[in-house]
Amino acid sequence: MNVTTKALDVRRRLGAAGMWPRRRIVGETVLALVLALLAGASVLGEGVAWMAGVAVAAAVASLSRRAFPGSVLVLVGAADGVFGGFWAVLMVASWSAGSRIEAPRRALAVFAASYVLCAGVSVQQAHFALSAPQTLLFTTLSFLATAVVPGLASRYRSQRRRLLRALHEHNAQLLREREIIASHARLRERQRIAQDMHDSLGHQLALIAVHTGALEVDRDLTDGQRQAVGVLREASVAAMHELREAVGILHDGTPDRAREREGEGEPAGRGVSGIDGLVTASRGTRAVVELRRTGEVRPLAPAADHAAYRIVQEALTNALKHAPGAPIAVELRYEPDSLVVEVANGPVPTNEGRRPAVSGGQGLTGLQERARLVGGMVHAGAGADGGFRVAGVLPYPGREMTTFGDTTDDFRGQSGGTVPGDGGEVIDWSGPPDRQKEFDIAMGSKKKGVVIGCGAAVLAFVVLGVVAVVFVVKLVGSEADKLMVDPSVYHSVQVGDTEAVVRDKLPHGKSFLAGALNDDAGAPPAPKGATCSSYLSTGDWPDEGSKAPAYRFCFRDGKLIEKRAFMSTS
Repeated sequence: MNVTTKALDVRRRLGAAGMWPRRRIVGETVLALVLALLAGASVLGEGVAWMAGVAVAAAVASLSRRAFPGSVLVLVGAADGVFGGFWAVLMVASWSAGSRIEAPRRALAVFAASYVLCAGVSVQQAHFALSAPQTLLFTTLSFLATAVVPGLASRYRSQRRRLLRALHEHNAQLLREREIIASHARLRERQRIAQDMHDSLGHQLALIAVHTGALEVDRDLTDGQRQAVGVLREASVAAMHELREAVGILHDGTPDRAREREGEGEPAGRGVSGIDGLVTASRGTRAVVELRRTGEVRPLAPAADHAAYRIVQEALTNALKHAPGAPIAVELRYEPDSLVVEVANGPVPTNEGRRPAVSGGQGLTGLQERARLVGGMVHAGAGADGGFRVAGVLPYPGREMTTFGDTTDDFRGQSGGTVPGDGGEVIDWSGPPDRQKEFDIAMGSKKKGVVIGCGAAVLAFVVLGVVAVVFVVKLVGSEADKLMVDPSVYHSVQVGDTEAVVRDKLPHGKSFLAGALNDDAGAPPAPKGATCSSYLSTGDWPDEGSKAPAYRFCFRDGKLIEKRAFMSTS
């Protein structure tokens, strides 16, 4: 990687902050200010310049930890060893590094380098009067609590989120494959149904067309009978054409084009223009059918145009079937915003001697669904005169009108786009949402994962805290045994006693606080050429003030040459 590439990478990482949401920017700013105050307070006695420099360094480290997690962690580890007040910054930097450094070896190397710098600088600085092993042990415990535990918790959280995302995508892929398999099964079944329709209904309709064609030219028929047979023949031919299209749609979703290949013309229009043919065919059955048009003729969308044709066709069929002999009125009213199609029949003259017609009960339901998909509606019910009325309202293209029904249930998937979820988010239709929800429940919620991660972090903090407390207690107890002398021992020794006898009565071992006590400002000047040892008194200490009773023993040439009591200010 050359210099230009590195510069571009740095620019890209720094520019990522420009895409942060407002809440994140505010949070990062507040966090940087808090960390800067904590770091600056650690050097309170070093002057304003030092405080300002340390605070600025902490703020910069906090703001850049996401773009450069490894570098910031190493530098903050070294700064914590120098100042000792970067522990909060170290926690935040390790949290970011744990989740953003993906390669395990690189993460281990970064944390190890940060620890080595932190421990090495701490041993060199010796903020407290501790020996090198004691400083190293204390620094190790502190680094474990402030760097390792947050880094591991953050890494666990990040890996769990990636795992759940991968499993979610895998589950969505399985659901898509299952839907594809089900779709193929439906297509095979549709093809089987289409073949059955072609073999059975096609054959029967062909026979009807042939026989009615032969009957139409029979010389024994009257003109009225011959006209009725012609209507039957035309109906059978139209039914065959519709069956061909239905079979083609069932096969591959496209109409059958056999008529075009055979040179046949298209059947009568199946829109508003074809309603005249429906009325004419109905009159051929000796029914009284009246057609009225009002308003300025307006074009309709293809789907709405076909729906108008189907409404009239179904309504005429029902009227002829259930109310034979009753007058029928078909009306097309072109309103300003929609076309109103109305078919009404009068009451049935008489029911005597007539068998009830067979009905499947699905015709009106299909009309209502067809009209709903184009933004319209269909109403059917008894008329005021005892007859029956079917009315449909179909909008013009590009016109805004009230939707008569829930058009969001688009069973053909024609709406496109996305659908907002309960929380305003966009649902990913890569898999059925209800099944994805079941998957999320089975895998566990995000809150559960956060609770587990936080619980592990708290447990680690508690364990390290207990270890630190035990270490401090033992350290204090050990130092007390090495540094404190009972007043009776001080009074029992006399100047001139041999050093061996006096040393035998004094505490054994070297205390790391003894040097500070020997150099205490309250201690009297030491005799020239003498070796002195100072100890704190176990007697009564003053209730107020910062001074403590202390004893000093000075030796020269193997004898005690001086013992002094003073008030230590250490």
